[in-house]
Amino acid sequence: MNRRDFIKNSGLTIAGLGLSGIAMPSVFVQGSPNKRVVVAMMGVNGRGNYLSGVFAKMPDCEIAYICDPDERAMTKTIQEVAAIQKRKPAAEKDFRKALEDKGVDALVIAAPDHWHAPGAIIGCSMGKHVYVEKPLCHNPNEGELLVQAARKYNRIVQMGSQRRSGNGIQQMIADIKNGIIGNAYMAKAWYTNNRGPMHLKDAPVPSWLDYELWQGPAPRKTYQDGLIHYNWHWRWHWGTGEALNNGTHEVDVARWGLGVEFPSRVSSLGGRYSFKDDDWETPDTQTISIEFPENKLIVWESRSCNNFKSEGADRGTIFYGDNGTVVCPGGNSYTVYDKSGKVIKSFKDENDSQDTTNTVSAGANLDEMHIANFLDCVRTGKTPNADCEIGRRSTLLVQLGNISWRTKQTLEINPTNGYILKNPAAQRLWKREYEKGWEPKF
Repeated sequence: MNRRDFIKNSGLTIAGLGLSGIAMPSVFVQGSPNKRVVVAMMGVNGRGNYLSGVFAKMPDCEIAYICDPDERAMTKTIQEVAAIQKRKPAAEKDFRKALEDKGVDALVIAAPDHWHAPGAIIGCSMGKHVYVEKPLCHNPNEGELLVQAARKYNRIVQMGSQRRSGNGIQQMIADIKNGIIGNAYMAKAWYTNNRGPMHLKDAPVPSWLDYELWQGPAPRKTYQDGLIHYNWHWRWHWGTGEALNNGTHEVDVARWGLGVEFPSRVSSLGGRYSFKDDDWETPDTQTISIEFPENKLIVWESRSCNNFKSEGADRGTIFYGDNGTVVCPGGNSYTVYDKSGKVIKSFKDENDSQDTTNTVSAGANLDEMHIANFLDCVRTGKTPNADCEIGRRSTLLVQLGNISWRTKQTLEINPTNGYILKNPAAQRLWKREYEKGWEPKF
């Protein structure tokens, strides 16, 4: 699809999906600010490659740099973006050099998790707005630092929790808050997949990879075959497990719908159950229970290696109230049931993907709306739908779940700020060690 067709189709799609009280993102509206937003893309092997195509097709948006320590991924994405926009992006494997260009307005981060907050902090400190994929940060301390950096430099920072911009999801949240199911007191979220085992072995660094730059802020480890580009998710040194890889999405929706902020108690059970004697460190099967002082509960369930669907969907969120139930099967659609199980309201977004486990192809319409919101806020200075403080609080919930799982303890939490109480072992996991000279600072 070329840029003109994309703009036309996006406008028609969003207009066709309009719900009461939901406005079309102003970036699509005639007469909106016409400032061209110039971006640099950081991390383009998978999700970043897909996002590059979406950003390149956006009205009055141009990608100036493609940045990745993998020369193959960088070359591939440059070619694809050049086929969409008039200007061919420049290759710059170190994103910091790209940000020295005063013509760049924003940085888009889809690098591995250990780079999310450090890269975003660097972007803010160099005067750029930031769109950073979920999770917002690798650990809770980084989330706090990123919010501080965004506020210090007055930068727009949007976390890539695209459901925050879905007009169907926004209407669903409004319905819940308006009492369509009475008091919504519990939310259950889930994610399923059919992932295989992981086996790593020490090996020479490939010629196409700048492994020093890929590691960045993380303390140095010997290169291993089988780690890059996706399996780093299952090693705590770089990744955050399925809980933050995918749970961040649904737990964010659950927190939003229940209207809660910080919890009072968090516990998690699970393990590496499906495969034995491989190199996963994170659990492939996990539950996280998050209790709030408002007498509300979020439960998240992950089955990374068994993709049998729940409620007919491979991911989603259900809200339980004293007068009914709301089911959201992972995309921009939802159904409301009364207490007897009768459907009283339903909205279906025809753009929702059937393969919602795949965040590269799933929910394309949600990505468009979320990126449109980010670009609009860059132009106008408005607060984005998934501002970094919103992202930090939702990310923290699943981070606390992982800390509970790693320490094998139920965590007591200060409900005013989310801090772990009276548990030195858990508190040590609030932050991480960094490679000398790579510590986040601003």
